[in-house]
Parts: sequence; structure tokens; C-alpha cells
Amino acid sequence: MRSKRLSKPEQVSLAWDTPGLLAGVDEAGRGPLAGPVVAAAVILDELKPIKGLADSKKLTAKIRDRLFDEIRAKALCFAIAEASVEEIDTLNILQATMLAMQRAVEALRLKPTLVYVDGNRLPILDVRGEAIVKGDEKVQEISAASILAKVHRDRMCEEMHRQYPDYGFDTHKGYGTAVHLKALQTLGVTPFHRKTFAPVTQAILAFQKS
Repeated sequence: MRSKRLSKPEQVSLAWDTPGLLAGVDEAGRGPLAGPVVAAAVILDELKPIKGLADSKKLTAKIRDRLFDEIRAKALCFAIAEASVEEIDTLNILQATMLAMQRAVEALRLKPTLVYVDGNRLPILDVRGEAIVKGDEKVQEISAASILAKVHRDRMCEEMHRQYPDYGFDTHKGYGTAVHLKALQTLGVTPFHRKTFAPVTQAILAFQKS
């Protein structure tokens, strides 16, 4: 960063050559039939590099857990936010995802100058943002955010499993697997289920008719 530049002998002006702080944003949980959608925002510290950052879906659970702790320890700042099942059902999943991302950025302790968001859409932000398709494979800050969001949501699914062990939330993480769909058909829905998602709606109607 260049702090001062003399443009005229009698005048001092400021010139900033750095874009400032860069935040990466990603989400986890758009597709599942149950649970909130989670978003994370991360500003990394270039003086504390983190090896192995990648798209969270391409990492093992053990590596994600290790990186989750390392990111939290080394990042300049980070934030994890959610949009609830009720908000998903009220707004729709896309708008709820944008809301979770917006909340994550707003919760950062430091204000970024530029925000890179994974995907092709931007949430409402009060700073400059750019959507990057497959950003979790291209931008370290987005990779870090994807790991935080994924691990946080997976741990929420573990808690859902403890409350409703017959549904298999610990394995399918709320996605519409055969095991999950069978549980919906035989056991009905839980408070964690997204009622506007078709398989859940169908299960509700089936139990109403029975």
C-alpha cells in the first residue's frame, strides 16, 4: 500500500493501491430436505497461510474438521450464519441462501472491501461483490468459507440425529436419500423438515389422508 504521494509541492494527496480486505463467502445445505441453510464468510491472513484449502465437498470429513479448526485459528476474521427452516419455507431456498450469506458478511468483525461469492448470484451487500462460478475451487477465501459452512452444518445434522435417531441425519445430512425418503414415508416429518420441498409435502399429505 502506498500511503502518501506528492502531486504538487504544496499539496499532499492520498493514493491507495490495495483493494483492501477480501472476504470469501460460500454456503452449505441448499439441497437437503431438512435443516437450515448455512453460510460462512472468511477473511484470511496472508501472513498465516493455510495449506490444503479446497472445495469442501472434495475433502474427507477428517481433513475438513482439521481445516475447520485451522481456519478459525488463523483467519483475520470469520462468521457463520444461518437461515432457518421457517425462513426457507417462507422465502424459498434461493432467497434464504442469499439471506444467510448476507448475514455472514454483516457479522464479520472487519469490513471487507471486496466480497467473492461462490456461484452465479450475489446477496444484497453494502460492499462490492463478485459472483464466481466454482469459486470454491478457484479462490482460497471461498474454499475456507465452504469448509466452515459444511462442517458447521454437518455438526448440526449430528444434533438432529440425536433428537431423531430413526431418520439417519448423521449419514445423509438431510439429503433425499432412499433411507431418508423411507423414513419420511413411515415416520412422517420432523420440525427440522422443509415443508415446501416436494418429498416433505408429499409425506405430510400422505399422513393427513391416512
